[in-house]
Amino acid sequence: MTPDDPLSATFAALADPTRRAILGLLLEDDMAVTDVAEPFSMSLAAISKHLQVLAEAGLISQEKRGRVKWCKLEPDGLRAASVFMQGFGQFDPVDLDGFERFLQSELAEMTEDQPSLPEE
Repeated sequence: MTPDDPLSATFAALADPTRRAILGLLLEDDMAVTDVAEPFSMSLAAISKHLQVLAEAGLISQEKRGRVKWCKLEPDGLRAASVFMQGFGQFDPVDLDGFERFLQSELAEMTEDQPSLPEE
């Protein structure tokens, strides 16, 4: 990925479930790296790598406060991805249950409208 392709960096960062979970945690409030790592069963180094990917994609920022590194969600980081995805939202979702009911009623009407064959 290149710096001139931020959308790819965003989607690559979002592709990992651990990173998505981290973003969910940061929705609530800024957190210290150690607090971010707490719910996960992986090393602090592994969490730091995930945080680095999120930071490089512009989804979070990190700030050192004393000896503690804090992570903060950057809401504008998802703006381009959101605009991209909204482009696909122009189509109404397909109501499969409604479509099935429509087909059943149409088939029932077709069966009723067909003349019955004379019995032999």
